[in-house]
Amino acid sequence: MTSMVVGDMLRSYPADLGRVDRDALVRCIEECVSCAQACSACADACLSEEHIGELAKCVRTDLDCADICQTTAAVLSRHTGYDANLTRAMLRACALACSTCADECERHAERHEHCRVCAEACRRCEQACNDLMGSLG
Repeated sequence: MTSMVVGDMLRSYPADLGRVDRDALVRCIEECVSCAQACSACADACLSEEHIGELAKCVRTDLDCADICQTTAAVLSRHTGYDANLTRAMLRACALACSTCADECERHAERHEHCRVCAEACRRCEQACNDLMGSLG
């Protein structure tokens, strides 16, 4: 999902989105989608490494984070019947999953480039979730 698509979809929404920071919302959705892809690819790359046993926790953390990011992006993309409490809970869960995954990937980043790239994507998504949460009040 590109910035243009996320932004275009938000602008085309027929009802008022309220006081939500649209730029923060677009960025968060984009970072969630990007992070989900990075985590899925990192898990797959870990499975191709020679010493896979050392990366079992990384694979699990990557897959958990990918699922949570994908779900968060979906929840953030729906506005009809908006539930602020659910949105905040999803953002908190996503930020935590991203932080946990980034920590794990950073442990392997010197040996595995895919872990370095994934950790960076996780940190960007964590920040975007925290920024959006802060803008929700």
